[in-house]
Amino acid sequence: MEIITGRKTLDDSMPDEEAHLVPWFRRILMTKENIPKAIDESLNPDEETLATIYTVSELAGHCTAREPHQRPDMGHAVNILAPLVEQWRPASQQDQSFDIDQDTNLSETLRRWQTEEGTSMISDDASFSRTQSSVPSMPSRFVNTFTSTDCR
Repeated sequence: MEIITGRKTLDDSMPDEEAHLVPWFRRILMTKENIPKAIDESLNPDEETLATIYTVSELAGHCTAREPHQRPDMGHAVNILAPLVEQWRPASQQDQSFDIDQDTNLSETLRRWQTEEGTSMISDDASFSRTQSSVPSMPSRFVNTFTSTDCR
């Protein structure tokens, strides 16, 4: 919510009904047409970016549900956000100090870093390929209201 809006979690300079980011943003989420009005102007989103902002906004709303049992687990959040990583690559490399190749995907970069550091956790063992994903599926108690069609 902070990244999308460019606002602090608590901003005493705002009117009382807007001072706390989470309840204010959750009210914004009630009507999808309000979301563009809440986006930080510096993001200047195009249509593709706006679509991902809707997805992240919806997830943020679920992650901040009042009751803990209504919030998705981290695995579900990762499943929603992971497909967006490739779309959110920076347009230009401002900091070359980390030796990040913007044309290499995340898993290949991780594998290269682990190989260089001698800490590879990736196994070529055939039994490893038969294991299930470590990312759990959405818990059954989670409210089935997340409507993103491309991330569920």
